[in-house]
Amino acid sequence: MESYQQHRAPAAPDLVNWDLAAGTAATLVSAGPKMSAGEIRRAVADLRSLADEAVTHVHRITGLEAARDLRDSQVLVVDRASWAKANSRSFAALMNPALENLARTHPEQLRGANAALSGTLTGAQLGAVLAFLSSKVLGQYDPFAAQTPGGPAGGRLLLVAPNIITLERELNVDPADFRLWVCLHEQTHRVQFAAAPWLRGHMVEQIGLLTNGLMDKAQTLSERLGQAAKTLTSPEGRGAVTGGNDDDGVPKRPLDVMSLLQDPEDKERMSHLTAVMSLLEGHANVVMDAVDASIVPSVKTIRQRFNARGKSHGWLDRFFRQIMGMDAKMRQYKDGSKFVQSVVNRGGMEGFNRVWEGPDNLPTEAEIHNPALWMTRMGL
Repeated sequence: MESYQQHRAPAAPDLVNWDLAAGTAATLVSAGPKMSAGEIRRAVADLRSLADEAVTHVHRITGLEAARDLRDSQVLVVDRASWAKANSRSFAALMNPALENLARTHPEQLRGANAALSGTLTGAQLGAVLAFLSSKVLGQYDPFAAQTPGGPAGGRLLLVAPNIITLERELNVDPADFRLWVCLHEQTHRVQFAAAPWLRGHMVEQIGLLTNGLMDKAQTLSERLGQAAKTLTSPEGRGAVTGGNDDDGVPKRPLDVMSLLQDPEDKERMSHLTAVMSLLEGHANVVMDAVDASIVPSVKTIRQRFNARGKSHGWLDRFFRQIMGMDAKMRQYKDGSKFVQSVVNRGGMEGFNRVWEGPDNLPTEAEIHNPALWMTRMGL
C-alpha cells in the first residue's frame, strides 16, 4: 500500500497522546484479506486508475468546473493502519489550537502527572476508536490534512484498499464496478472543497470555536454534570427523550449529557456543522446514485446488496456503530440526500450549485429538513 509523508503534529499540551493513538490503532487492527504482493500492486493500481476516471463522471454530473483541476490535493491507496495514522495527525492539527488555548487560560489543569496520565489514557482510547473505524471506512476525503505541516494544500483522499476488497468479496459484486462506485462518492468530496475553497477554512473556524467553547467550560464540568443529571431525571427531561420535532421542524436528537453541557452558542455551532456534513454527504450520495449501467454496469445489484448489508449487522457491531456516531452519519446521508435531490429536482444542478458560492449560502439544519426554506431564501 502507499503511505503519506509523515509529519509530527505541532507541540501541544499532553491532554492527548497522538502518537500513542496511532500506535494503538496499528496494533489493534487486523491487516485485512490475505493477498499476494502482486495482487496488492494490481489492486492499488486499479483503485488509482478508477479514482481518476471517477472525476470525469463527477464533473459531468455536478457541472462543477473545479473537477477539471485537482492537482493541489492527493489521492492515496492505504492500509488500515495508515488510515488511522493519517486521522490521528488531522485530529491533532484540529485540536491542538484548542488545547494550547486551554493551556494558556487554565494552566493549573495541565500540570503534573495527572495531565500526562490523562493524555496516555485518552490516546489509548482514541487509538481503540480509530482501530474500529479503520476496518469499516471504505474511503475518506480529509480536507484538514492541509492543516498539518507540509500537508497538501487541497487535502488528501484516502482509499482504504483492504476494506474495499473485503466488502466487494462479501457482497459478491464485480470488483471494478464496485471500486468505481466507491470512488465516485469519495471524489465528489474532493471536488466539493475544490469548488468552494473557502469551505475548509470555514469548517476549521467553526470546529475551533466549538472546541474552544467546550474546553473553556471545563472548570464548571462538575456543576454542569449535576445540572444535567437533574434535568434528565425531571419530567421535562424524561419527556424530551421521546424525540419529536422542534419548532423549526428539525427532528429532536435524543437527550444526552453532552447536549446538556453545551450552551446555546455551542448548540448553534453544532447544528451548523451537522447541516454542513449532511449537505456534503448527501451531495456525494446523490452523485454516486446518479450513475447508470452505462457507467457502472452492475450498479443496481451493488446498490441492492450494499443497502441490504446495513440491516444485517450483529448486535456488537450495531452497539459500536451507535456509540461511535456511525448511525448518526447514516442519517446524515439520508437527510442530506433528500435535501440535495429536492433542490436539484426544482432548481436543477445549476441552482443547487449556488450552495458553493459562500458561507451564507450553506443550508441551516432546519433547511436540510425543509428544502423549500433554502430554495425560497435563494430565490429558486
